[in-house]
Amino acid sequence: MTDGEGHDEGSLFALALLALVAGALAGLVGAIFRLSLAQADALRNALIEWAHGREALGLLLVVALCAAATALAGWLVRRLSPHASGSGIPHVEAVLRGELPPAPFRLIPVKFAGGLLAIGAGLALGREGPTVQMGASLAHLVGRIFRRSWADCRVLIAAGAGAGLGTAFNAPIAGAVFVLEELVQQFERRMAIAALGASATAVAVARLLIGDAPDFHVAGLGYEDAGTRPLYFVFGAFVGLLAVAYNRALLATRAAARRLILADFDLRAALVGAAVGILGWFAPGLIGGGDAITQSVLEGGAALAAIPAAFLIRFALGAISYAAGTPGGLFAPMLVLGAQFGFLSGALCRALIPYPDVQPEAFAVVGIAAFFAGVVRAPITGIVLATEMTPSVTMLLPMLCACAAAMLTTTLLGEPPIYESLRERALPGDKPAQE
Repeated sequence: MTDGEGHDEGSLFALALLALVAGALAGLVGAIFRLSLAQADALRNALIEWAHGREALGLLLVVALCAAATALAGWLVRRLSPHASGSGIPHVEAVLRGELPPAPFRLIPVKFAGGLLAIGAGLALGREGPTVQMGASLAHLVGRIFRRSWADCRVLIAAGAGAGLGTAFNAPIAGAVFVLEELVQQFERRMAIAALGASATAVAVARLLIGDAPDFHVAGLGYEDAGTRPLYFVFGAFVGLLAVAYNRALLATRAAARRLILADFDLRAALVGAAVGILGWFAPGLIGGGDAITQSVLEGGAALAAIPAAFLIRFALGAISYAAGTPGGLFAPMLVLGAQFGFLSGALCRALIPYPDVQPEAFAVVGIAAFFAGVVRAPITGIVLATEMTPSVTMLLPMLCACAAAMLTTTLLGEPPIYESLRERALPGDKPAQE
């Protein structure tokens, strides 16, 4: 008998079992990576606090260590695994489309160490890029060990990537949806079975180490009043404009860094690390992946007057950090920007519109999903991700409104999804993209 897609049911069962194994490996490695990053963040913050007692010498030490860490991360990428550069998601997508071959398995330790060095040094990069690409490589390794065909290995690679995303954000459903909506952009039954199984086992294993609690705590948000719902369409349109600006800034900064004196890969990474070290000396809370910033905004603990400046700094820092070419993703920095922009928009609406039920924190949650939809063009993943991370099921309808408007705005403006743009720059013939 076949599974309805021309494949033997026994083969499908074996593939499903291998997906569970791949997911467990992705969850274990991803959880260890998350815990290592938490320790690196704590170490960096302690170092900066200690260095402040040494005045100028302390500043030089912080800048030198941040520069050295990012330079080492860049060197590892350049010498050992060029495809470990950046997010890694565009590379996974190119592999799944047959545009690039899978990277050698040495990518796994390079991505782990390089991501730990770069994000630990304070670059505004996300942990999900490394966990997605490591999950995909681990799944491919499982397929090779068990001598599966390329068709099965392709399914495992996609499932492992989704497991990596689910582990990064403790969001198993988002990991599985990400596979179908973004990585393969179609519903394949075998792919769905493998993705669901891998994401489930990945997060189950990861939670043994990182716990069951969602990544962010949000006080109970009530359902939005009917009169406020049109605001989310308007809000989503502005988020779409912000997404266009973000995508263009990211690509322009990346291209400019290659053309100027920063064309030397190691020097570029070192200079970016030094700049982050200087910022970290004066504002240590603004560097790094940004989870603490997002949490502060979602719980309403951030000073409203300080959010605009913090938003502009994080907007620029995200683009500059990605231009370094070290391992690190885009999702976590996007969460920060979406939450900040949403909170500001909600506060403005509450000040100008006579509806007492307008909640800035609700706009912050919706902003996460809408900004993700505008930048990545994967609205269902964004909605599920925001819901699992917060968790805020009462915001589902506002998220739908805002994501629809954000998607419409970016599409009408002809702005391609960010990973499509990055993937095109990763194809053979574009030598700099190997960074």
